[in-house]
Parts: sequence; C-alpha cells; structure tokens
Amino acid sequence: MDCEGKFSYIADFFEKPQTVKDERSPPPPPPASKHPADYETAIKATGFGRFNILLLLATFPAMMAGVIETAVISFILPSAECDLDLSLMDKGILNAITSCGMIVSSLGWGYLADTKGRKGIMVWGCLSNVIFILWSAMSQSRIQLMIAKFFSGFIICGPFSVLVPYITEFHGCDYRSRIMMIFGTLISAAAIMLPVMALLILPNDWNFAFWNMEFNSWRIYLAVCGIPCLLGGLILLAFPETPRFLMTKGKNEEALEVFKTMYSMNTKCPKETYPISKLQNDFKTQNTKHDNVEVTGITEINVTEKVSLEENQRGPFQLLFSQPFISLTIRVFLLKFFMLLGKNTLRLWLPQLFASLNEYKQISSDVTSLCTILEYSVNKTEITTNPQEVCTVIITPSTYTNNIVVSCVVCVAFIAAGTLINKVGDKIMQVFTLSICGICGLTLYWSSSTTTTLIITSTYISMGTIAMTALIGTCVNLFPTSSRTIIVSASMSCGLIGTILGNVLFPIFMSLGCIPPIAMLGGVMFFSAILAYSLPSTKKTELK
Repeated sequence: MDCEGKFSYIADFFEKPQTVKDERSPPPPPPASKHPADYETAIKATGFGRFNILLLLATFPAMMAGVIETAVISFILPSAECDLDLSLMDKGILNAITSCGMIVSSLGWGYLADTKGRKGIMVWGCLSNVIFILWSAMSQSRIQLMIAKFFSGFIICGPFSVLVPYITEFHGCDYRSRIMMIFGTLISAAAIMLPVMALLILPNDWNFAFWNMEFNSWRIYLAVCGIPCLLGGLILLAFPETPRFLMTKGKNEEALEVFKTMYSMNTKCPKETYPISKLQNDFKTQNTKHDNVEVTGITEINVTEKVSLEENQRGPFQLLFSQPFISLTIRVFLLKFFMLLGKNTLRLWLPQLFASLNEYKQISSDVTSLCTILEYSVNKTEITTNPQEVCTVIITPSTYTNNIVVSCVVCVAFIAAGTLINKVGDKIMQVFTLSICGICGLTLYWSSSTTTTLIITSTYISMGTIAMTALIGTCVNLFPTSSRTIIVSASMSCGLIGTILGNVLFPIFMSLGCIPPIAMLGGVMFFSAILAYSLPSTKKTELK
C-alpha cells in the first residue's frame, strides 16, 4: 500500500474514493480471506463520507476553543490596561501565563491520551475549562486573571493536544495527510473568529456592576469566548473513541463496532454488510511502518519493520532518548522552542501593537513606523501605572481590523502551501518559510507605515504557522507510532517554553529601544531555519 505523506488539493480531498460503493449498488461481498484485518485494511473498508465530514464539523468548536485560549488575552490587553493597571511586564506575563499552564500539564495529557484514550480527555477537558473561563471573566484584578488563565491553560492543553491524533485515527493513510491540511485550514479559520468577536464586542462602552463586581466589554468578551469550549465538549459526547486506540488496548470488539458505524454512515449500507468480521490483535506488538514512510539520515533505519520487543519494553518516552532517535529528538525540541519563541511572541503582541498604532494615529500626524509605535507603547504604559496620571483607552472598530487581515492571510497562505508542499517536501518548506520569517523580522526595523507593518507581520505569522504545521508532519513521519503523541506533546512543551520566554523578553527589549525586540524576532527564525535544514529527509516507500 502506498500511503501519501504530502498534502493535496482540498478538492481532491473530498473526492469520493473508488472503494466506497454507490448506495444503489448491492452490499460489498465478504472478503475472500477470513484472516483478521489490520487497522489500515479495516479503516480503508469504511470509505470516506458523512461520518468523516461530521467528525470535522464536530471537532471544529474544540479547535476554536484551543485557539481562543492561547490568544484571547492578547486582544483584551488594550482595553484592560487601565482597569487592571497593567505594566509592560504585566502584559508579557498575561500573554505567557496560559502557556505556563499548558507546559505544566502537557506531558501528563500526552501520557493519559496514550493510556486512557482520546475522547474522554477532549470531552471533560472542554467542559471543565468553562469554569475557569467564567472565572477569568469575573476577575477584578490582574492577579485573579493570571491565576484563572493559568488553570485554563492547564486544562485546555489536554483537548487541544489530542485533537490531531483523535481526528487522524479515524482516517486511513489515503486521507490522513489531506485531513492534516484541512485541520490546519480550520485552525486558521478558527483564529479569524477571535478578532471578529473583538471587533463586535470590545469597542462597546458596556459597564455594569453585579454582586459587587465590575463588568465591562472586555470581561463580557472573555465570557463569550467560552461558548466554543462548551459546545466542543457537548458535541463530542456523541462520537466514539478512536478505533486505533481501542485496537492498541486489545478492545477489538469495540473497535470493530466503530468501524461498522463509520462504514454504515459513509456507504448507507447496513452494518452487517461490513466486509470485515475480525481484527488483528495489536495489543502486544505495534507496527512502526509510519504510513509507509522511510526515514533517511538516521543511520538508514528501516521503519517499515516492527519495533523489537526490547524497544517496546522501554516505553515511548524512553525510546525518544535512546539510539538512534536521541539526536533527532533534541533537534526537534530546539526547533520547536525557537520557532514558537519568534512566532508566538509577535502573534500575541500584535493586537497590542495594532491598538497602539491606531491610538497613535488619532492623536498624532507623525509617521507611524513600528519603532515609533514601540516607543509610544512604552511611554503609554508609564502613564497607565502612574497614579498621578489619568489613564484613557481609545478603542475603535478599526483597532481590530488589521488583526482580521492577518488571520485571513494566514488562512489563505496555509491553503496555498498545501498545493506546493507536494512538490518541495516538508523539510524544504520549513527551511524556506522560516528564512522568510527571519527576513520579515529584521525588515520590521524599516517599516514606516501601517500598510508595510501589516504586510510584514502577516507574512511573518503565516510563514511561521506553515512551518509549525509542517514540523508536526515531520514528527509523525520520523518517529515510531508508539511515541507519536509523546513527541508531539514534548516538543510542544519546548515550544511553550519558548513562547513564555519570548513574551517575557519582548517587553524588556521594548524598554531598551527599537532594535533589540526586532533583532530577537528575526534572529530566532534564522536559527530555526538552520535547525530545520539539519533534520533528515523523508521519502515515500512502498510496503513490500
């Protein structure tokens, strides 16, 4: 079986596979062989159709909830700076505090996902996180808000990190890479909702008191942003555990029932006509063929062979830090660290920078270069934290239009990248996009208008998003199946450390002048490009 490891066009993705029978056709005959079927054979027999589309629609609120939690604080900072007396460092800590909660829990969630299952984590993680979202909306001080967002990050890390394995494990190798492209596009679409909701809610002058607590537009905005989390948990109650996970735990009867349900929904045929009656036992041994991807550059490992019993006994995390994977593991961790240090620092500070840019344009006719805006932000914060000064906030709808443009550019760029990655490959795509990020980061120093700043920052964030998604695909191709969730979770932990460090360093560098923060944004991406170039290449191979 030749399993694609690259992206394809969205139109091709929704093309009905030939293996799925037309509803007017008779039910497929039972297989000639009565041998138990492996996972790939069983999932392929279910086809692609209504179940898969409903699954994507059902997981979209959970996707949106994860995206919102990682960035919602950045949109309220311009509105809340006077209410909470926020300094530059307070803003940096608030931007990073959700990542702090996520990094504390990420490895634990990865372990629970691989041992207890995916569905339960997604459902109860989303529902329980609503409590902390409401807590953040009722916060009356920056300390209360920091504590609420820390625990919110702690909880939401579980559902968000399990999304990829949950979705992909309902798809065979013929669709898995295409699903990853759709997943990335939906994530980009979910990111558009944040500035759109900010545009509709934050400029309003809403103020009222309830139970001796003050409420205003930015607190209402935080509460509204909890709706996707609630919907995500409730909707996913109707969906099953992934058949892949059930098979690895020896629950073949339950997995077979899931396959039959998928088959029935996709083909509109009765469950009894599903052409497979027995599944292979995956409980004791796991296959590491990795969607038929052969790894080159790691002393010529043949990943189409089964993992030895000794490797299985090591455990998935121990396997990452043993030969021949330890060097690759370290490089992936460093790449994720520096990549997210640059990308998430600019992404989380961009709403504040655009708000300052919009405010500066209303009070001054001078050139709105990025260096001018950085200086203005530092001076404005000094006024905010000075009790002798009157703090005022100027929030208009145009404050958030630039953020909508950036999110739209990211979504379009991601779709365009899906048409190119087939030709250039994951590694070259990462090196190219990270190099573009480095150039854009340094070019910000010469940005002299709102338009150029918008173009440069949109390119920077979109290229960084593409590189980050390509790295996830690289991890899936290069590491054993038994360690797949662990490597994604552990590398994300390194990325979260980079996010925290970047958001703490950025306000410090801002207070030192224009060059230090811009040099940081450009320098870390150039170094990330070098790390991406050092990764081994992958190539497709046929299963013999």
